[in-house]
Order: sequence, then structure tokens, then C-alpha cells
Amino acid sequence: MATINVNKAEFEKLVNTDDAFVLVDFWAEWCGPCRAFGPIYDRVSEKHPDIVFAKVDTDAEQELSAAAGIRSIPTLMMFRDGILLYNQPGAAPEAALEDLIAQARALDMNDVRKQLAEATPAT
Repeated sequence: MATINVNKAEFEKLVNTDDAFVLVDFWAEWCGPCRAFGPIYDRVSEKHPDIVFAKVDTDAEQELSAAAGIRSIPTLMMFRDGILLYNQPGAAPEAALEDLIAQARALDMNDVRKQLAEATPAT
């Protein structure tokens, strides 16, 4: 699947979907590391048609970038079943990105939800 550019409304819909696997690359045209990471991100997206590979232009989507706490670009976020699994700045080599995806695929999301519930204090 090719990468898709998303705005704030599309981002919120994508990452809050219960059965979705979504990677989001926060980037900007002027950012050298972003331009270097872009082709890697695109190549990996072609190998995983079941995953949504989204891109957020931090210049065009400043409100979304601020709400997401983006302080450095590129920043990669990974969501699965509406749960944020990964949020890290920096460009990743292709092998590291593939490994990250493999680790996320291997997770038992029922166990992840259980751990999150146990970590959340009752009100």
C-alpha cells in the first residue's frame, strides 16, 4: 500500500479504529533526515498492504503536530487497534522499521489491553 497524507480529522479517525494497524510519519519538506527516511518508509509500505502508512506534514498540520507532542522530526508513531504502541523521533533504517513492525504484529493485543487496564487507576 502506498503512503497517504493525512490531516487532523483523518489522523484521529485512523488511529482510533479498533481493528487498524497504522504507522504515522511526522515530517517536513525542509527536513533532511525526513527526506532520507521518506523512501525507506515508502518501500516498507509496499511490503505491508495490510498496514496503513500515513504521513503528516508538520508545516501544513501544525495544530495536529502540537497536539501529538511532536518536538523533533521525523517522528514515527505506531498504533494497533487504537492503542499507541510506539512514539519515537528519528529516522529508522529499513531493517529496524521491519523489525518494529514484526514486533508489533507479534503482540497479543488482548494482553496489551489487559496490561493497560491494570495500569490505569480506577476512578
